[in-house]
Amino acid sequence: MGTARPDATPHSAKLPAVAKQRQTKVQMRAGTLSALPQLEDRTDEQLMSESKHRAAARTLLGARAAERYDPQAARRYFNEALAACTPQERPYLRQMMKASLAQAERRPDELKEAMEKLGQAPPSSRQLFILRLMGLVSPAPGASILTRARGIALLLGIVILLIAIGYGLAELVALPFGGVGFLGGVLIGLLIVIAVLGVLALFGRRRQAKAKAASRAQPASKA
Repeated sequence: MGTARPDATPHSAKLPAVAKQRQTKVQMRAGTLSALPQLEDRTDEQLMSESKHRAAARTLLGARAAERYDPQAARRYFNEALAACTPQERPYLRQMMKASLAQAERRPDELKEAMEKLGQAPPSSRQLFILRLMGLVSPAPGASILTRARGIALLLGIVILLIAIGYGLAELVALPFGGVGFLGGVLIGLLIVIAVLGVLALFGRRRQAKAKAASRAQPASKA
């Protein structure tokens, strides 16, 4: 009889979805993981006794266990964090768990992918190479005997190669002074290698500390 009114269902159906997304973001910002920056400087013992922000404390313990390359402890802490966090935070926390376990089990490709999904800068190519090398030299717990034997042989080969390079440098430096004996060259070469590795480790720790300071507030803002 009258003019048919246009169906307003598609427009009205968008409103609850938008409101739900906005509500979810607010809940996640105010969720349990928002306490992560506050707990960063606490010791492991203090985090273990934390009850008010249990999920955030267990998340930090899991990340620290991953940095120690202890996948079993990291998985246990993250599972406890998943049980204590809100449902809206679980997808992000699972991605954090995936990244940490990839680091603990020396899986650089999965670590890079997980970090990108978290919206964080992935490790550099050098860091991924070092992690891949660590996976060969020091396999994850539960690796086969053959894999562990291969790691020991590779480690010995790297040590011999470094000593040989140091010996060559010592011979080159001592050449204008008449050269140096074999044992003296090996000793000086070993000292050169130790000094170079110490400097590299110092710079690496400083860069890691800067990276942690820069991304300290990211988990709370992404959650």
